[in-house]
Amino acid sequence: MKITRKNLDDAVSENIISSDQAEKLISFLESQPNTAPSFDFTHVLYYLGGLIAIGAMTLFMTLGWETFGGAGILVTSIVYAIIGLKLTQILDRKGYYIPAGICATFVVALTPLAIYGFEQMLGLWPDDTVYRDYHRYVKWHWLYMELGTLAVGAIIAWKYKYPFLMMPIAVTLWYLTMDITAIITGGDFDWELRKLVSMYSGLLMIGLAFWVDVRSRNKADYAFWLYIFGVIAFWGGMSMQHSDSELSKFIYFSINLIMIGVGVVLIRRVFVVFGALGSCGYLGYLASSVFEDSWLFPISLTAIGFIVIYLGILWQKHEKSLTFKMRKALPTPIKELLEAKQRG
Repeated sequence: MKITRKNLDDAVSENIISSDQAEKLISFLESQPNTAPSFDFTHVLYYLGGLIAIGAMTLFMTLGWETFGGAGILVTSIVYAIIGLKLTQILDRKGYYIPAGICATFVVALTPLAIYGFEQMLGLWPDDTVYRDYHRYVKWHWLYMELGTLAVGAIIAWKYKYPFLMMPIAVTLWYLTMDITAIITGGDFDWELRKLVSMYSGLLMIGLAFWVDVRSRNKADYAFWLYIFGVIAFWGGMSMQHSDSELSKFIYFSINLIMIGVGVVLIRRVFVVFGALGSCGYLGYLASSVFEDSWLFPISLTAIGFIVIYLGILWQKHEKSLTFKMRKALPTPIKELLEAKQRG
């Protein structure tokens, strides 16, 4: 929970603390370094600038770089990496942890470009694809770039321990599962298989994120980006599956409802957002296809909506006792994780 001046003023009005204590506490909190990301103008500028720089060397890479040749690309990548690491060290020493983490992430994002340049320089590149295709197509020979990125990411994350470093690691794990499948299938990798691989790799990444979440429950939020890309991969792969079975569609709806519940319990909005999108999509399908000519469907849906609201009221009234009973049955690490999130 974020403590605001209004919270302290309310505490003073309830005679919990004195106004002098409130002023001293707010002065103390304002003097602490802001190490956690938040939605303010400063952090928006940090991440906007960082994502522009990272995007320039990844998603938005142009064909003009190919004129440098493999050696030129490798040397340029190394120079950029040295600058990025130097900026990381300077910013870290000064206590600017968010921009320091972004600079460290920039270095990790450069790794596949450097490996591509190295392979081009040695004449080991197997076909006429270029670096910017790395983010567009599934190819077996991206594997070296992905493994190298994971290795560099693990080393830098071990040294600096910035949560944002998990972002390129999560993306690379997603790419890696696709390319390993291309190797196993001999390159015969149709869209149906891609959807399945995306769904199951997303599920594995969610499991990894939960493990990281439990392990780092008293530290920074290292699981955030793993959850983001895990849910996107899982939900995207699941939502693109085609089925003519009403039962399958209802199961899809049920899984989305479970995702909403998981998101509420773990306090992870990404589950709630995508679960809500999937649930609304299913209800839209019912309205437009199954019950297209039914006057009763909107009335029934309205009634269900009000029942859900009433359940919310009941939950609010009995939240403490229900939460206590539910958590009592959980393993100690998971209980500590939920308590840490509730305090945060």
